[in-house]
Amino acid sequence: MSQIDQVRARQILDSRGNPTVEVELSLQSGAWSRVSVAAGATKAEFEASELRDGDGAWLGQGVTKAVAAVNGEIADAIHGMESGAQAALDRTLGNLDGTREKSRLGTNAILAVSLAAAHASAAEEHQPLWRYLGGGTAQTLPVPLLSVLGAAPGNGIDLQDIMIVPVGAESFSEALRMASEVYHNVAGTLRERGLSAAVNDEGAFVPRLEAGDPLELLTAAIRAAGYAPGEQVAIAIDAAATGCQHGDHYELGEERRHLGAGELTAYWTDLVNRYPVVSIEDGMAENDWSGWKTLSDGLGRRVQLVGDELFATSAVRLRQGIDGAVANSILIKPGQVGTLTETMDAIRTARDAGYTPVIASRSGETEDVSIADLAVACACPQIKAGAPVRTDRVAKYNQLLRIEEALGGDARYPGRAAFAASHL
Repeated sequence: MSQIDQVRARQILDSRGNPTVEVELSLQSGAWSRVSVAAGATKAEFEASELRDGDGAWLGQGVTKAVAAVNGEIADAIHGMESGAQAALDRTLGNLDGTREKSRLGTNAILAVSLAAAHASAAEEHQPLWRYLGGGTAQTLPVPLLSVLGAAPGNGIDLQDIMIVPVGAESFSEALRMASEVYHNVAGTLRERGLSAAVNDEGAFVPRLEAGDPLELLTAAIRAAGYAPGEQVAIAIDAAATGCQHGDHYELGEERRHLGAGELTAYWTDLVNRYPVVSIEDGMAENDWSGWKTLSDGLGRRVQLVGDELFATSAVRLRQGIDGAVANSILIKPGQVGTLTETMDAIRTARDAGYTPVIASRSGETEDVSIADLAVACACPQIKAGAPVRTDRVAKYNQLLRIEEALGGDARYPGRAAFAASHL
């Protein structure tokens, strides 16, 4: 494997019009790569920290400091290192930063370099990243969780993200077609009801609805597209409950409800009983371990319970959840930990414990498709990358179509089996 020759970063824009980091890395062999990193609109308490400039330019969101870190001390530290020694490279990056949360150099700088090294190593081997990382066993295409309806101030929806899940498809390409058809039927249903079809960062519609209507509307749109709710197309929810927590209770502002953990569990149970919901993400707040235990005991054998802010892609946090029998799935966002090695460690920890790893995009995305390759390389059975619209979203889905084509008859689509952790 060749040694790292040059590393160069620049500031580019993400899908929300905010700056982010792009890195080009070349090897002495001539192989090279280009990687850009995504950014979340909100940050979990336990995730690694981005480095932002904080001055007047770009409303404080500039990343020139992170760019300078890559072009300066990071480039100096990794020059001449073997690009294929991923764990050693990532350890060097973490030690160079010197903080637990990677706040000195920034996870945006560190992750871009970490992924760029992997891409360059794959290029040197004349392989796509998914094959380079996953080897000959990389054959599973993930089931997509596609955003369709979302919350916006005053629009009557308390659930941050409501997604469709084509569990009844026979292949990834068929799943994407089914999802697109449902998505466009949602748009048609909204127009028929005189509602707005405006979309949010992830491409989900944000109409003003009466409380309780979103899941009814989505179920109707699934039927209108010609599919059986639950059998062919199911529903997933991102509750983002940390934002609803106030002291020892939760507030569903649009529904004007004040609920304790037990009452909130009953609320989720009612939705599962009435609608084809197969997955609930962040059904309790990131620090509410007792609430998560109540939810897991109540629903953990019926639906997938995904920890995003709870686990923050941390193998350490995940092991705490595993020991406490909390949740049964983890959302995987590389930017929450900052290196490819730590991301893959979290995925392995989840799989070893029977937890489902769900790889995910962020609200501020780029055209980079690394998470699609990583999903296949690590056999992650699900991917959450937004709606089947907007270039930054469909770039990931289109990459999975290419991978499916490359695999040919070896491609596997798990469908409903992707939710095995919840004993469906």
